[in-house]
Amino acid sequence: MSEIPAKATESEDPSDGARKQAAGAAAAPGDAMWQSSPPGSIYDYIKVASFSIGPGGLVDQWSLRAEQLFGIPAERAVGMDPIEAFIDPALRERGQRKMAEILDGREWTGVVPFRMPDTPDGIRGEEGLAEVYVMPTRTAESDRAAVCIVVDVRILRSMETDLAASQAIFGQSPFGFLLIDPDLRVRRANRRFASIFGGVPDDHRGKGVHDYLPRAEADRVSATLRRVLESGESITDMHVTGFVPGSEERRHWSVNLYRVHGGSGRPIGVAWLGTDITARRAAAREAAAARRNLALLNEAGARIGNSLDLETTARELLDVVVPGFCDLATVDLYQGLLAGDEAPPGLADGSAELRRVAFASAVSDEPFTGSGEPVAVGAVHHFPFNSPCADALRTARPQAVPAEGGLVQSTLAVPMVAHDTVVGLAQFARTKGSEPFGDRDRDLAVELAARAAVCIDNARLYRREHERALILQRSLLPPGDPEASGLDIACRYLPGNAATEVGGDWFDVIELPGHRTALVVGDVMGRGLRAAVAMGELRTAVRTLALLDLEPAEVLSALDEIARGLGTPGGVQQATRTARQPRDADLSEVYLATCVYAVYDSVTRRCTFANAGHLPPVLVEPGEPALMLDVPPGMPLGVGGEPFEEVEVELPEGALLALYTDGLVESRDHPLDEGLQAFVGALTDPARPLEDVCDHVLSTLDTHHGEDDIALLMARVQGLPADSVGDWTLPREPRSVGRAREYARAQLQSWDLEPLVDTTELLVSELVTNALRYGEGEIRLRLLLDRTLVCEVWDSGLVQPRRRRARDTDEGGRGLQLVGLLSAAWGSRRTPRGKTVWFELPLPGGENGLTDPAEALLSLF
Repeated sequence: MSEIPAKATESEDPSDGARKQAAGAAAAPGDAMWQSSPPGSIYDYIKVASFSIGPGGLVDQWSLRAEQLFGIPAERAVGMDPIEAFIDPALRERGQRKMAEILDGREWTGVVPFRMPDTPDGIRGEEGLAEVYVMPTRTAESDRAAVCIVVDVRILRSMETDLAASQAIFGQSPFGFLLIDPDLRVRRANRRFASIFGGVPDDHRGKGVHDYLPRAEADRVSATLRRVLESGESITDMHVTGFVPGSEERRHWSVNLYRVHGGSGRPIGVAWLGTDITARRAAAREAAAARRNLALLNEAGARIGNSLDLETTARELLDVVVPGFCDLATVDLYQGLLAGDEAPPGLADGSAELRRVAFASAVSDEPFTGSGEPVAVGAVHHFPFNSPCADALRTARPQAVPAEGGLVQSTLAVPMVAHDTVVGLAQFARTKGSEPFGDRDRDLAVELAARAAVCIDNARLYRREHERALILQRSLLPPGDPEASGLDIACRYLPGNAATEVGGDWFDVIELPGHRTALVVGDVMGRGLRAAVAMGELRTAVRTLALLDLEPAEVLSALDEIARGLGTPGGVQQATRTARQPRDADLSEVYLATCVYAVYDSVTRRCTFANAGHLPPVLVEPGEPALMLDVPPGMPLGVGGEPFEEVEVELPEGALLALYTDGLVESRDHPLDEGLQAFVGALTDPARPLEDVCDHVLSTLDTHHGEDDIALLMARVQGLPADSVGDWTLPREPRSVGRAREYARAQLQSWDLEPLVDTTELLVSELVTNALRYGEGEIRLRLLLDRTLVCEVWDSGLVQPRRRRARDTDEGGRGLQLVGLLSAAWGSRRTPRGKTVWFELPLPGGENGLTDPAEALLSLF
């Protein structure tokens, strides 16, 4: 039996003593075995205490560890009976027997439940469980005593649990675990880590991070480990990149770092817990790429196709893909398709000429080379037959273009296919340093190119229709500068821009008998080719109705019926019948239009207006501000059911009359009232040349919005001079025929028109004779001289003359035939008090020569 000195030392904390000895600068070689080295002693983790029992069975020595374990100071513990102080009353008898045996010299070990003594304040002491090792000893007087070693069993059970957890981490954990010492060397590794980097766990002991990671990554991780070791700050989800033995695949790990402390609280290293996230990173990259591609497609859908301009649509595609998808990009479109050809030569084999319409670069402003020589924007070119670009155009499939050195490392040539037709080629390129194109990128490029191709094809079709409608519309407008008797005419027509369809605006200047002129301005509601066709039909109808010499209100009423029949297959009559029936299932197309129709008489300088829902005419009298004429607007053409009113206005000499459409005075940014006031304000100097006035109006107002067509018709009043008019009243008697010839001869001689005297006398005689024979009331003869000579014979009869072909045996019936043969034109019209029969002769020296009266008479027989 070993003997332990009964007198305890000042400190029974072996680790504390070892730490004090280790702190010395030099220690005796024999003391080295008592030194404690990191990470520390076992006594830093378990609670071990000692005390001695004297011959009387009472405590005579009480260690500092006993004070910490039982919470009783030495001055109180010495002299206590340990059985009475710590053992439950029910076990004291048994405890006393054991104590007697120990004092008789027997060793004993076992687990003993104990209870702390109650505090002086009466608080019951805590209960515990201790493993006790009692060793008999003798005092200096050779009396029997004992030394007791006590261990807290709860601490041991906790250590068992911690050890089991440690074994689970190192042997069963699916995560890689390392314990790294303060020198940044692996102290211990678990099986999972060893299964990844090879060998068994003990093979990794003593290695550093530079043995596992590339240099740059290892330096970063080492710095992080030192920071955790020094500061105690934990690191969560630190991403580490490296390679595993036997594989060239780059691997990614998520690592958590935290500082580990010993039982005494001193840092003993850093714990490394890592998991492989390579697959998760790959999945995240795939998901990010899918989200990025989806966002790119959404952006393409929102930004591409907002304009109906081909070049703008191509630039919108490049704005989307650069730099989000590639670094450089170009768009080439077939030159023939841009010119309007449906199938330009060479389209099938990819050799047709293309025009580069757009280029974008995120790295350089130099022209994109792709394959071959650089091509500038706007240049026409074609790809070599065996080139990847030509192959892509032929097969309608994307092709990879081999890199030829320089800045570009990867290029895709993607055909732009719309409705099974290749309209061009888009090239996408990535420079060195960017990721090369993959299969997913190829699919995305095809989708982007297809979306842009559809928009470009729509823009091409729209441009073609727009140009055709514009050609049709211009062909239906008056050619050149219109001329009219007693008026100086200037006009302007501005179509909408390419982004808006052609409208139905039109104007016309129609010469009427008697040196009168019809001025027309109208606007068909709607846009496109249908509006242009409807405008042409209405304009033709207006000219036809004007030649019937109807009053303005009658012209608009007839035009209203025609407009109602435009959208009905059966025409006007079918439209009238349909209007009387319920319209539950009326699928006919409705055409509405506004129109102003004015008839100006150059002799009286009076103008009669009728309005069908159009903007009011503007009149500027000399020396007066411009004003809008109060012409009742009426209903638009095509509505039907409402009559139109007429307003007659006398126009002073030199006055300026303006007719226009709403595109001149109304836009999205300028309401109608503001536009009308601006238009009236722009007509401040009517004495200027009419062409200058038109240009001034268009430059002053907002006419470049392109939202609608603009038609402007301006006329300056220049009445027929009084000496150019001959007017006589003749009684209803036979002598009036000879008198009429005399008046005509004298008037023509005063106008120096001797070559027209004989023809005029003959024709005046025929018309006055017809008025005497078939007309009523007094007869009026009028001669008008302007660009032509016009003769009018008025009477009160309502019966219109009708020309017929006389038989060879007839004595009469050839008068109107003679008028038709000798005159340039003739006709009759109704007047408020009868009718007027007229004929027109060209002036001498004109392009149309005079007909010989003798030959004309002989041709009748």
